[in-house]
This record gives sequence, structure tokens and C-alpha cells, in this order.
Amino acid sequence: MGSHTLYVALGSNLGDRVEMLERALESFTPEITIRAKSSVYETPPWGYEDQPRFLNQVVEARTDLSPTDSLTKLKEIEEALGRVENFRFGPRAIDLDILFFDDLIFETGNLTIPHPHLTERAFVLVPLMDIAPDHIHPISGKSVSELALNVSTDGIVKFANPRERGNFMLDWQKETYVMGILNITPDSFSGDGTLAKDDPVASAVKQAREFVRAGARILDLGAESSRPGSEPITAEEELQRLMPVLEGILAEDMDALISVDTYKSEVAEKCLAAGAHWINDIWALERDADLAGVAADHQAGLILMHNRSKTGAVEKDKRLGASYDGAAYTDFLNDVRADLEGSVQIALNAGVSESNIILDPGIGFGKTVDQNLELINRLDAITILGYPVLLGPSRKSFIGHVLDLPVDERLPGTAAACTVGIMRGANIIRVHDVGFIAPLARMTDTILGKGNN
Repeated sequence: MGSHTLYVALGSNLGDRVEMLERALESFTPEITIRAKSSVYETPPWGYEDQPRFLNQVVEARTDLSPTDSLTKLKEIEEALGRVENFRFGPRAIDLDILFFDDLIFETGNLTIPHPHLTERAFVLVPLMDIAPDHIHPISGKSVSELALNVSTDGIVKFANPRERGNFMLDWQKETYVMGILNITPDSFSGDGTLAKDDPVASAVKQAREFVRAGARILDLGAESSRPGSEPITAEEELQRLMPVLEGILAEDMDALISVDTYKSEVAEKCLAAGAHWINDIWALERDADLAGVAADHQAGLILMHNRSKTGAVEKDKRLGASYDGAAYTDFLNDVRADLEGSVQIALNAGVSESNIILDPGIGFGKTVDQNLELINRLDAITILGYPVLLGPSRKSFIGHVLDLPVDERLPGTAAACTVGIMRGANIIRVHDVGFIAPLARMTDTILGKGNN
């Protein structure tokens, strides 16, 4: 396992910070074996403030390498992961520093052990406290816990990974994830609203259980219908519908992330406090910008959906059902992308982490049939922004118009839209028919070689 004990600090504030830390740790082997890992903490920048917040972690490891060879190994990992040297204390994709190496006091031209700034950096001492509070600094003679008393921990929070649940964590490179739709409403456009059942809570929990068993990794709970022509409800009524179902699902400890489909900050606050993992905002912060701050405070995942639909602008068809009229666009794809970029900026300004944001192009919301089809086929116009993308075509009216089919006969069209969406880069597929779509997604991923890279 190695004859030397070393402690290594990891930091990242560019790109997918979570993925960067994970890839760095995977690269330690075989020369360096990890024995213990701290929690991940989100921390304010140190030394130069005008840059994104960092994710920081510390690991205890064993190695047979010398101190200088250990440093060489870590620098090779940084280079392989794309670190580019810039100005001192500037932003970086990955940063790996040796904090302690046995009880050694050591200095060469490019390596000092213990790390010279360790005693003044809270973003190192806080995670180090997780795994080595009693470790003695060989120069000061003080323990890590004693050193931590002398630094300010303002702005440092434990990072709750919104992609992690139970025994799995979402990996956007590995597979396309299926989100099962749970409509806790009496008037779902697709006829699956659980409030119409004799026992709404039991019915919703049963449906959630079946979704997870069929392959859904995410459950999306919605208590206010977004069907064309539906009437809005109050936050109080929305919570009365949501909370019993949310609590019932949480009590079953299902192996799935729980998303709540709401645009109201009051609803989001109570649901996240109860244990929900994500918020799915169909108005992308346009209706309630305070929702961004709630998501940031809870370190929750936040789905931002493009939406230019207008409540009264609805086209009704007795056979195919209602649909939102197309909105006005100057340059359709560029306008959708620009609207989403504006919502992302609101989220970032409120403190939402980049790695917690997911984008949804808003299929069916303020778009014509042709525009919906174009969005699915040109999903690269959204994926180019660098965020995971959710696609929600399930049973929607554009499928009915293309195939001339009512809602309950649109599974083939849904399947086709999902398949093309996955091929064009969708990371999450939001559907009603989990049992059919989950194996379709797995097969499409396999054909594309996803997860084999």
C-alpha cells in the first residue's frame, strides 16, 4: 500500500468542478493509493477574489514515491486534466498540492513540505479537519484542529452534490438518464394526474416505485399543471399537494434523485428543506428570481427551462388537445440560446454553482411544431453552452400534429424524439412512459458507445 503517508489538497473552479476532482482522484493510482477522503467544500477564492468559487477536498494517501516524485506525479495529472498556468492565485481547472509527507520538513526549489501556506488557508484546514484533526504540523507543533481555530471559515460550506443519491452519482459522460414524470394534479394533459385517484399519495408513491424499478434515476414531482389553458394555483395549494407525496417518497428511500417542478421560491424552499434534490423551473427564473437564491442556499440542482408561452395564447383541437401558440422570434435558435444564457446569469449571480445548472430547451412551450422539431434535431445549439441538457418531448402536441394521434397514442413519436435527442447530446430524458423509454435510452447509449470512452 505504500511506505509513506501524504496528504494532498485538491481544488477546482473551472468547468465541471465535481468531475475534475473525481478524475484527478482516479488518476492517483497505481502510484498513490487513497486511504481517506474529506467531504467536498465550496469555498471563496483566496488571493484573487474576481473569479468563481472553488470546490476543495483533501485526501490521505500512501505511496512508495519520494516527495519529489510524488510532486511530479501530481503535476502530470494536472497537465493531463488540462490545467493551464496563468497568474498567481488565478482560476484553475485542477490544483493538487502536497500538504504533509510523513513528518517531513523538506524544501527544494519547487517543493516545500509542509505546504508553506497551509496554516493560513481555511479552504485546506476545513477539509483536513474531516480526516486528520489530530495530525501535528511538524514545524508549529500544533494540531490541525488547533490551526483551524486561527482562520476565518466565512463563506465555506459543505458541498452537497446534487447529482449524488444512494449508491450512484449521475455521470453525464456515462449514460443518458431517464426522469419519470409524477403529475400530482387532477388535470394532467396526458391523463396521468394522481390527484384523480382514490388515494393520491399512495398512488403517487406506487408510481414512483415502479418508475425507479423500470430504470428512472430521477423523479420529477409537479403539483401545478403546465398544460395549455390550465389555471395557476397558490403556493399554499401547491405545497398541500406536494408535501405528502414528497414525504412518502423520501420515507421509502428510493434510489433516485427527487426533482420538484415549481417556479415559486416559497415552494422550492420547503421542498428542498424536506429533502428534495433539484428544482425544475419551467420559467427559468422569469416568474420568481428569488428561486435562484433558494437553490444556491441549498446547493440544489436547478433546471432552467426555456419558455416564451403566453397563458392566453392557446390553440385548441378536439382530437389532438390544446397547445401553446408559437411566440415571436427574430432568430429562433439564437433567441432560445440567448434567453437561456440570461437565465443562467441570474442563477450564477445568485450563487448557484455552474455544476448545479441543467438546461431545458422547453419543447412545446411557445414554439411551433416545426420549431420543436428543429430544436430536437439541432440540440447542439443548446449543448454548446456547456451545461447538461434535459429534453422533455413526452406525449406533447407537436407529436400529435405530426402523426395525427391523440395523447394516449404518442409513445412511438415520443420514442423517436428521445432517440434523436440522445443522439444530439441530451443528458436527461423526461418522460411518462419510463418502462418503454429506459431500455430505449440504454440501447441508444450502447450504439453510440457512451460510457465506453
